Amino acid sequence: MGRALAKRHLRVIGIDDGPFTRRNRFAVVAAVAMTVPGTVDGMLTTRVRVDGKDATERLIDLLGRSPYLSGARAILVDGISVAGFNVLDLARMSRSLGRAVVSVTRREPDFASIRAAIRTYFPKDASRRYGLVDRRRPFPASIGGARLWLAVVGATRAEARRLVLRTILVGRWPEPLRLAHLLARAAARTPARPPATLWTGDPLPRRAGL
Repeated sequence: MGRALAKRHLRVIGIDDGPFTRRNRFAVVAAVAMTVPGTVDGMLTTRVRVDGKDATERLIDLLGRSPYLSGARAILVDGISVAGFNVLDLARMSRSLGRAVVSVTRREPDFASIRAAIRTYFPKDASRRYGLVDRRRPFPASIGGARLWLAVVGATRAEARRLVLRTILVGRWPEPLRLAHLLARAAARTPARPPATLWTGDPLPRRAGL
């Protein structure tokens, strides 16, 4: 990762989900492959179950089959979960895709609230879900004038900081994540099922810092 960060151009894949409600069975998740400082290489979308367990597997499959993974050095994810409590296994993603994975959040997660919510809504699966959350505790990082919280697998903390800094082009948020968020919102508003070849809105986990 250190050598890659020293290069002028760096490809990173950003992942975020789109809006949904409790009435929805699925939520859109978008991925944007971008070579910073400013070239969008490709976009992909898929769907995952709201509050389900399939997000890790679907993202591994989506990225593993895409033509953009080969040139990517790292994967950025907005938070530790998508589609509510569909918690991501960052370590498994890193191992399966052979890339560093960095989770980025704007606020320090409220682990007590997260644990209480998981126990309330998923009593039979609480240990597994919370274990994925607790396994990679985020650390604070001052990056480009912003206070962000990062969790990293497959790279050092220093490399994660440098990576996120390289991807912040406007404002205080990584550009691949900003674009993935816009794409997911647009795809979620499309009546037809989003094609998997194109590469949230639960209030409780968002407030809790997931």
